Parts: sequence; structure tokens; C-alpha cells
Amino acid sequence: MLKGSCLCGTITFTAAKAARDPAACHCTQCRKQSGHHWASVQVMDDDLQITGTPRWYASSTTAKRGFCPTCGSFLFWKGQADLDTGISLGVLDGATGLRLERHIFTDDKGDYYDISDNASDGPSKT
Repeated sequence: MLKGSCLCGTITFTAAKAARDPAACHCTQCRKQSGHHWASVQVMDDDLQITGTPRWYASSTTAKRGFCPTCGSFLFWKGQADLDTGISLGVLDGATGLRLERHIFTDDKGDYYDISDNASDGPSKT
């Protein structure tokens, strides 16, 4: 089970079943919202229990981003037709046992860092 919260604790969540596809997104939107790349893991919506009410921002016609309305922590990513939700790896509590499996939208990454791990490249264009 994964557990996590925003910085101030207003939003908490648990994911009851296995998470999948831990990835780091380097797209411009994730960089602008998080201040760097955004690492997340996918969980099925039926397995995700959220306490508190995140605010959702429609960042495009196909996706929205969930954040805490009190402290601003970027918590969730959701595609319009998806049955799962991306959860920020950085807001999880305790050890997760997860490792990044891939990097996506690497053509958009900032020029101030290099990707030097062994995770594979996913889509490179936004």
C-alpha cells in the first residue's frame, strides 16, 4: 500500500494495490508546475482513496493536474479518458520499493541537468 500527503497535510491519500510505470516526465508543463522534472507512478482510480479536496487544473484539452489548494503541492496527474491517476513519487510517505523505469518527453528537459540513470527513454516529444 502506498500512502502520501501534501506538504501541509490537508490532502492525504492511499493506494491499496500495486502501482505501475514509475516514470520521470521532463515535459515543459511538468517542469513549470513542479520546478523540475516530475516523477510519478500510476494507480487505478478504484484503488485510490483521497481525503481532502484537491483543486484540479486543466493544463491541456487532454489532461488535468491535482494540487493542494492550501500549500500548492503538485500531487496528481489525470488524462481525460484514463482509468488511472499519476501520483507524485515525491509526496509518498516512507519507503516505496519503486524505481524509475523510464523518462518521458526528454527532448523538453532543461539544459541544466543530465539524465544519467539506466531508466529507458519513453516518448520524447510533447
